[in-house]
Amino acid sequence: MALIRNISDTALLGAIYRARESERADPLFRDPFARRLAGERGEQIARSLAFSEKNAWAWFTRTYLFDQLINQRIAAGCDLVINLAAGLDARPYRMALPASLKWVEVDLAEITDYKEELLKDEQPRCELERVRLDLADVAARRALFSRLGAAHQALVISEGLIIYLTSEEVGGLAEDLARQSSFKYWLLDLASPGLLKMMQKKMGQPLAQASAPLKFAPPQGPEFFKVHGWRTREVRSMFRTAGSLKRLPLMLSFFYRLQKSDAFQANRPWSGACLLENVSTANN
Repeated sequence: MALIRNISDTALLGAIYRARESERADPLFRDPFARRLAGERGEQIARSLAFSEKNAWAWFTRTYLFDQLINQRIAAGCDLVINLAAGLDARPYRMALPASLKWVEVDLAEITDYKEELLKDEQPRCELERVRLDLADVAARRALFSRLGAAHQALVISEGLIIYLTSEEVGGLAEDLARQSSFKYWLLDLASPGLLKMMQKKMGQPLAQASAPLKFAPPQGPEFFKVHGWRTREVRSMFRTAGSLKRLPLMLSFFYRLQKSDAFQANRPWSGACLLENVSTANN
């Protein structure tokens, strides 16, 4: 029987890597809920994916970068965070957030119910709303975005989402988000075609069997979003960040010294955290 049953099970994988990082003597972040949320199945899934285990540094580096950029935008005035495909993310509980901040989690009912049950006795640091919604339902997501669009300055985050979508689906989502002028920033993770090819070869089969094939890695990188209403504000390479934090495996440390910038590299195994800015409000 396949360990990964559906796309929601990838959230267990992310949670186990956050748990392992949190349990280090020198963690980059602390997520005291991750082990509980991952459960034993999270460990089983991780151990079954050799490529993922060897590259665990990319998982916790992504979390670290997202934390940094989320804090940056909140400090700059964002009063709403919209987490698309929130999975088992526990940031509203573990980060030092202003109580006045509103945080909206959007995901499928099954994974949302699971997380809500496990965290029912915990208190979030800010105002938290959970929305059970399939983002593939275009009419429903547009209605949600319209309802949330009254916020003064919103940050949208989508961690580990768009790689499972087609280019057309990502473009449509980008345009739906860009229509809301109050959705000022969008933080996402992006893979290069070089990395996508490697991931498809090394771990694509179990994901495809779970109807969650890896798809999106535009050759133009963050510039893909320009025609869909977003411009690039900041890009942080996972590889460069992990190297600077001395968290790369020894075998990769040499290549880190050859990497001179965070810039997108289409033909190499590159991934990064990308902060985009809504073109409609960029000059305001």
